[in-house]
Amino acid sequence: MAWITVPPTKSDRQVAKVLAKHTSGGTERAAQALTWGADEHVLGVLAAAWWLYCRNRSPDLKRASTHVLATTIASSLLPHLLKRIFDQERPDRETVFGHFRGIPFSGKTYDAFPSGHAVHMGALASAATELPPCERNAVWALSGALVLTRVVLLAHWVSDVAVGFAVGIGLERTLRVVTGYGHPEVE
Repeated sequence: MAWITVPPTKSDRQVAKVLAKHTSGGTERAAQALTWGADEHVLGVLAAAWWLYCRNRSPDLKRASTHVLATTIASSLLPHLLKRIFDQERPDRETVFGHFRGIPFSGKTYDAFPSGHAVHMGALASAATELPPCERNAVWALSGALVLTRVVLLAHWVSDVAVGFAVGIGLERTLRVVTGYGHPEVE
């Protein structure tokens, strides 16, 4: 049992109710497919593969790949720790309408806060701030779209996703101190 229970906000409940009533089966299927892009296992494999690829590359690429791998690992572990501290019932357990049209149940009933997918995406979007504007904006847009799938699927309340994204940003910025990412190499 967690130490702190986090109730959803009135706005959280309103958004979930609208989604449960009006989300189509096609939207739900698309969200189910897209949500895998923010899954910790998928991201872990991709980060590890990129890290291995960058071992014989420039120092900047090696540092960036090490940072992304460390960020991916940390952003995979942190939500599990936070979910031991915080309890919050997932919206898919409270909203019955959506299940009639196919919205699946997600994860453990009381593991809504914060959204792990959002922590991952917040951390990777934050790391992308070092990229050129076109790539940075693409990563931010994709990250936003991926975390919204969690709301559409009623796996998380909007506040879970917002807090998770912010936690991810803070985590990535903290890890920069350790990895040196974002700082020019001193020769």
